[in-house]
Amino acid sequence: MSIDTKIRKSFALQGMMTTLGAEILSVAVGKVILSAPITPAISQQQGFAHAAVAFALGDSAAGYSALTVMPMEVEVLTAEMKINLLAPAAGDRLEATGKVIRAGKRLIPRVLQNDSAMDFGYRLRC
Repeated sequence: MSIDTKIRKSFALQGMMTTLGAEILSVAVGKVILSAPITPAISQQQGFAHAAVAFALGDSAAGYSALTVMPMEVEVLTAEMKINLLAPAAGDRLEATGKVIRAGKRLIPRVLQNDSAMDFGYRLRC
């Protein structure tokens, strides 16, 4: 089984990603891009996407990017994650890019998330 297939099968089992309507846009070694529509179902009281959506997409993108550089028999879990929200998540979709910036005993992925419709940037560090 390829890493792409492993990630897509795992992603399909995630109830949270299904609930958000999220999809995998691309899988490459050290990099995974996810996207989800901004809908009223995931909005907060001012109409923006709830921060939890940005966090969930970022978490999954970071985890799957880490998985691309691990042995096939290994799984990953998030141990710690921080989010900095720099602008409201407005527009049609959120996109999260998980990118491994250093792989070793401990993986430290970097996630840059931005709303392609409005070009607002969100930086998530995991």
